[in-house]
Amino acid sequence: MLRPLEKWAGLDKSTYQWQAETFPCLTNNSRIVGLLAQLEKINSESLLVEADTARYVTSKILHLAQSQEKTRKEMTAKGSPAIEVILSTLENTRDLQTTLNILNILIELVSVGGGRKASALVSKGGTQILLQLLLSASKDSPPNEELMVQLHSLLAKIGPKDKKFGVKARISGTLNISLNLVKQSLQNHRLILPCLQVLRVYSTNSVNAVSLGKNGVVELMFKIIGPFSKKNTGLMKVALDTLAALLKSKTNARRAVDRGYVHVLLTSYVDWHRHDSRHRHMLIRKGILQCIKSVTNIKLGRKAFIDANGMKILYNTSQDCLAVRTLDPLVNTSSLIMRKCFPKNRLPLPTIKSVFHFQLPVIPISGPVAQLYSLPPEVDDVVDESDDNDDIETESEIENENEDDKDHLFKNDDIETDINKLKPRQELGRPTEELKMYEQFFPELSDNFKDYDLVFKEPKPFASDANLGGPIVVPTAGEEQSVEANHSVMGITVKESHHLQAEECNKRPAFLDLPKNDRNKDNSLQQQSDQKKLLSSCQCLSYEIVKGLDRITLQNTSKNEQYYKTGCVMKKESKTSLTSLTCNKPCQHVSSCGSVLFEGRSVQLGKLCFTGVDPEEEDDSSSHSSGEQVILEVPDILPLHDPDLYIEIVKNTKSVPEYSEVAYPDYFGHIPPPFKEPILERPYGVQRTKISQDIERLIHQNDIIDRVIYDLDNPSYSVPEEGEILKFNSKFESGNLRKVIQIRKNEYDLILNSDINSNHYHQWFYFEVSGMRPGIGYRFNIINCEKSNSQFNYGMQPLMYSVQEALNSRPWWTRVGTDICYYKNHFARSSIAAGGQKGKSYYTITFTVNFPHKDDVCYFAYHYPYTYSTLRMHLQKLESMHNPQQIYFRQDTLCETLSGNSCPLVTITAMPESNYFEHICQFRNRPYIFLSARVHPGETNASWVMKGTLEYLMSNNPTAQSLRESYIFKIVPMLNPDGVINGNHRCSLSGEDLNRQWQNPNPDLHPTIYHAKGLLQYLAAIKRLPLVYCDYHGHSRKKNVFMYGCSIKETVWHTNVSAASCDLIEDLGYRTLPKILSQIAPTFSMSSCSFVVEKSKESTARVVVWREIGVQRSYTMESTLCGCDQGKYKGLQIGTRELEEMGAKFCVGLLRLKRLTSPLEFNLPSCLLDIENELIESSCKVTSPTTYVLDEDEPRFLEEVDYSAESNDEQDIELADNAGNYEPSVQEEGLSDSEMTRTHLP
Repeated sequence: MLRPLEKWAGLDKSTYQWQAETFPCLTNNSRIVGLLAQLEKINSESLLVEADTARYVTSKILHLAQSQEKTRKEMTAKGSPAIEVILSTLENTRDLQTTLNILNILIELVSVGGGRKASALVSKGGTQILLQLLLSASKDSPPNEELMVQLHSLLAKIGPKDKKFGVKARISGTLNISLNLVKQSLQNHRLILPCLQVLRVYSTNSVNAVSLGKNGVVELMFKIIGPFSKKNTGLMKVALDTLAALLKSKTNARRAVDRGYVHVLLTSYVDWHRHDSRHRHMLIRKGILQCIKSVTNIKLGRKAFIDANGMKILYNTSQDCLAVRTLDPLVNTSSLIMRKCFPKNRLPLPTIKSVFHFQLPVIPISGPVAQLYSLPPEVDDVVDESDDNDDIETESEIENENEDDKDHLFKNDDIETDINKLKPRQELGRPTEELKMYEQFFPELSDNFKDYDLVFKEPKPFASDANLGGPIVVPTAGEEQSVEANHSVMGITVKESHHLQAEECNKRPAFLDLPKNDRNKDNSLQQQSDQKKLLSSCQCLSYEIVKGLDRITLQNTSKNEQYYKTGCVMKKESKTSLTSLTCNKPCQHVSSCGSVLFEGRSVQLGKLCFTGVDPEEEDDSSSHSSGEQVILEVPDILPLHDPDLYIEIVKNTKSVPEYSEVAYPDYFGHIPPPFKEPILERPYGVQRTKISQDIERLIHQNDIIDRVIYDLDNPSYSVPEEGEILKFNSKFESGNLRKVIQIRKNEYDLILNSDINSNHYHQWFYFEVSGMRPGIGYRFNIINCEKSNSQFNYGMQPLMYSVQEALNSRPWWTRVGTDICYYKNHFARSSIAAGGQKGKSYYTITFTVNFPHKDDVCYFAYHYPYTYSTLRMHLQKLESMHNPQQIYFRQDTLCETLSGNSCPLVTITAMPESNYFEHICQFRNRPYIFLSARVHPGETNASWVMKGTLEYLMSNNPTAQSLRESYIFKIVPMLNPDGVINGNHRCSLSGEDLNRQWQNPNPDLHPTIYHAKGLLQYLAAIKRLPLVYCDYHGHSRKKNVFMYGCSIKETVWHTNVSAASCDLIEDLGYRTLPKILSQIAPTFSMSSCSFVVEKSKESTARVVVWREIGVQRSYTMESTLCGCDQGKYKGLQIGTRELEEMGAKFCVGLLRLKRLTSPLEFNLPSCLLDIENELIESSCKVTSPTTYVLDEDEPRFLEEVDYSAESNDEQDIELADNAGNYEPSVQEEGLSDSEMTRTHLP
């Protein structure tokens, strides 16, 4: 008989030819080819060969796989049938040694190849074959140990790669085989180690975990787990991992609690902590913590943990670990467990409803407001039994921790998929006769201007100038060209101004600076200028205006900085620039002061209680200390700010609490500081430090003061008369602070007030603090926030305004605070407060502040405050300052709000050049731009952007004049005056989000929305649809400024409904304005823009104006509350200067939009427009032009701390990233905005 090798040598040529055909991916000279071919022959022809032949072939393959990397690569190469051949042999063989050889071959391939090789083995049916082999091998008595070790080792490697592994194991009946092996072989560590590894994989399936638990697996694990020992640490680690997976099952967790294993785990952890002095067994210590973390997911586990003194144990051990950075995983896991087990507390409030009540004229039939009104008065709405809900919140934490392991292909169910709902359908919604009531707000469409003092009353000849074409340069903010260069090109010389005049100019934003003509300029230049003045704005764009685009900026940094550094105002030089106000200085212990500013309704300035003086005021120290009257010098440096006018306007502002005080920042005004404010770098470990300090409240309860300092619920409450205690106040317009509790000497818990007629929406804050001492770090914790994450976690700081700084000619809000973080706390939200959801918690904003002055009066705010009275003041100043011969400015009252405040409606355009018929026609036929802002009161940045827009439109800048000549602007600068006045964050007095009422606004409950929509419906009825509608907003979770628009095609594309999107042709004009803004506005980010329509946004202004009114360019423009991570302002927090600049740049973008959409209207060479269009297109190529916006679009922290366990409680989240990247087709990109056809739908 031939030996196996001789048989192998005797293969004929036909066999070699068969090898080449069967293994084309293997090289002909490969030794493995023949071996695999022989195995295949055995399997395919069922050759009756001796067992030693199969053993010999498989042993040679094993030797090659172990010794040659080339062999392993060839066997696992794409298209290679090697694994199928080996698996087939394993399935058919009955020889033990052959089986062991094959198992070792597979282990070798999987071990070296990693996860991809294991997945290949799974895809070829390896799991079923191995499980069947395990089942048959278990029937031997006793089972072969080596076979069991190799089988379990292989199963432990491929199991995690098979999503159905647990189900397959349960169906095949192999679950208890591994468990019984462990029970029978507790001393055989070599065997039970791979068995435990397989049990760990089994347990990831909850059904399997319960089944194993019934068979005693939990008790078995605690036989293996023990106190500190240097022996068998690998086995201990695997047992702990298996136990942690098993305890994620509630049934197993209850079993562990019932048997007292929580105490056992804590005892083991302390023992390992004490003895592992060199930290060589950190993984075991972490494994014990993971078991504790799993068992405390249930209420019984948390109670057992508290009863076993677990809080103190983990607190003390984690404090010991802080000094060693490598032990951070232990500290972070301990922190998570302690946070979870910290007993839920109720907010120290009598009710979560707002302190202030406003009786609605109509009670909604359904919705949260109706539920609020229907609650019986005896119901405790702060907490309820749902707060003791067993595991809802903790399970959501587990899901979030595993978020990174999920497939990145994100599917958002909020995307609108109904094509019929996506089709814009112009519907007036109201009878035409009813819409005629809005005709009064459009007098510009019927006025013949006979009674107006126009610049030119006689008809002017139309003229054109062939030389007016010129290159259009995209302006870059902050990069000003030299004045001489600009004006030499334009043929205009700037008149030298007196020093004081120049200084006055510096007080204004640069876009308000007007070029002044020299009276002595050359006659030829004068004639040329005169000729330009005669050109009709509807025929050509003057060269001056084109160049004005290049020059626009809102900053003159060097001049401003020099000006601010020398002091905004000097009393001795200019007494007229100061407004003097007397205020009796009270004793520092008096809680309030301020003199009455006008008769009738009593209004006071906030208290001014500083006893210390700055070095620059040393001369006045005697008067300060003697209690005499203090002169308040109000710098008059703001062109649109008038303190006296502000006070007069406050008289007529109606608030629900009937405020009688005026906050100093609103009285003094604000100018941007002359220095940059970088995004704050977050110190490592700051959050766990703060959480640890919170946990100390439970452990060291005697150290907590727990004293109420300020309480709106108890108006008769008297402030403690102690000099060391801070004093608080929020009883002024837009103020929000409900209660303050002193926790430690310099630490205070602050509670915000709900929106009126609501029981939630806590985020906006604005309050006053006094009685401070310098050099002390005061910690403030705002403990009832609701959003699950915030930019406070990513470098944003709160804002502070110092009255003493303002009196020293530095009247500005500044970003302050250190050790800032935002995290979930232990205060429970009732299901009533959480919209029916159970087991939710509030969140804490914490920050520490060192005050620069003793006994100063400081104000803190979520963002730069902008009150309703400030808006009214600014509008009056704009109206009084404008040139009525040049600018058509009209301010109407659109309607009255629920509390009787007027909602301003502003119309801005250029006056007609004369009352000649053609000029009047041109005036009336200008397209409309409709703008709105501040529908959400807490988004104050929207008002600052709107301020920039209004100031730019009212300026004498030549570009602004051209803009006015091109459009008629209808602007509602504040859609929610009541919410702004009363310090709400999101709602109006109706208790509803007004930006969710646009579909069916109620005239009694939502009058501003009802009538703003009525204006748009009227324009649609008279066939004068706005070219652009834009609603200004603020965004709390993202950086930069960006837009949301509406696109059918991009929305459908994201739903993966390819059939519908293939035949869809859509005008890409909705992209033009955002692309323009990304070029000219340094804060704007095209990559953050989204044009997807979501179901949850169907009743927002953006979607309703697009779908019902028919405005294609309907946008929401979102401005960050934090700062920028791209462009010129990268790494800086955003300020009012940048926000106002964005408002002005938006206007410039509209002028560019005019030139791109109507090239024939301006007598410019079309090639220049093409060049500019290409410039915008090429510069805006981004990886993801349509993005989604997740709850958190920032990278995860190094700290393993749960920042946002609840991701579904945010109502203004726009969509998530990673849904795919929409790119317009080549044909679509090639078409200009004016050539693109309208939407065609199947």
